[in-house]
Amino acid sequence: MFWKIFILISVGVQLANSCDIDQIRQGCRIQNRGCSCGAGCISEYRYETIQECQNALRGKRSDICVPNPCLHGGSCLQISQQPGYRCRCEGTGYFGARCNRGNNSNNNNNNNK
Repeated sequence: MFWKIFILISVGVQLANSCDIDQIRQGCRIQNRGCSCGAGCISEYRYETIQECQNALRGKRSDICVPNPCLHGGSCLQISQQPGYRCRCEGTGYFGARCNRGNNSNNNNNNNK
């Protein structure tokens, strides 16, 4: 019984952090100076094939996440909408577009520069 509840909760968390079903596709994205392929939201997996992703790495495009624009240990994901990346701040104690806003007023004042 415990495992069934655990699985249901895990699936629920994954669905809460995902996109609409019609926005999911198989594709690739630039991550950590390489190509990472899998299934996910169109906005995150912007290249249809590994070849397109590798061509982008060799060409004018580069990994917008290097250097990491996210602060305080946030992780950067390359997306197709401007500015070209999204920061995931989960587990950092910060929030905001670049994980630059903390929970107390001192952090907010110091990190909004």
